[in-house]
Amino acid sequence: MQKVSVLIIVLSILCLNSPAQLSKLANKITNKVIPLSNAEITDGLKEALKIGTDSATARLSAVDGYLKDATVKISLPPEAKPIVDNIALIPGGSDLLAEIVVRINRVAENAAKDAAPIFTHAIQEMDLANAMEILKGSENAATIYFEQKTSQQLSDLYRPKIQESLSKNLVAGISTQQSWSDITKTWNQIADTPIGKMTGMKSVVINLEDYILQQALKGLFLKIAAREKSIRMDANARGSDLLKRVFNSQNSKLLN
Repeated sequence: MQKVSVLIIVLSILCLNSPAQLSKLANKITNKVIPLSNAEITDGLKEALKIGTDSATARLSAVDGYLKDATVKISLPPEAKPIVDNIALIPGGSDLLAEIVVRINRVAENAAKDAAPIFTHAIQEMDLANAMEILKGSENAATIYFEQKTSQQLSDLYRPKIQESLSKNLVAGISTQQSWSDITKTWNQIADTPIGKMTGMKSVVINLEDYILQQALKGLFLKIAAREKSIRMDANARGSDLLKRVFNSQNSKLLN
């Protein structure tokens, strides 16, 4: 029976009346979707996540990684707008505020330098169930996975680095923390006076360390999400053949 089937296939090919038909048949054979094994799915997802996290941490830990990127640049807290608006009217005030913004972005860039191993560990712990959930999930499913798995560890890593950077004496022997404390202290003293209260001034009480930590991690996950979306949507961003197969739309349909 098997020999008869083979004979029929051969005769069918010989009966094709044009090279175009032969080419079309060849394409159907070579483009056949090969189902992915569980190991390939897991390995492919791990590779994609490694690419995404390495790219994000390398970009943000570079000089100006935060500062010169409008999507993640850390500005002064919104609550400090009254201070910003008023100090900008004082000669040299705008320069002082600009310097503080540069410093807090440098703090975030420095903190990002050692984040990669934390992501690597989370990737190594990923099992098939995690991989399938990510592959069939939303365009930021992997980013959500990382937020759940690494946020606490990243906070523990970043906080002492932020504390150290904020306390380090820079220009004129004054630290970033001291500069911020002096500005808010002066503002709050004025805001608490009868005149300040009459004019609607409000005290500004912001923990700069907590604020930078929150914004630094927000920017980090934002970059990971952008890289994840790129890998999902753009075949040219996938790099290896395994990644291309894992994120191939036809293969994805087979997994649903």
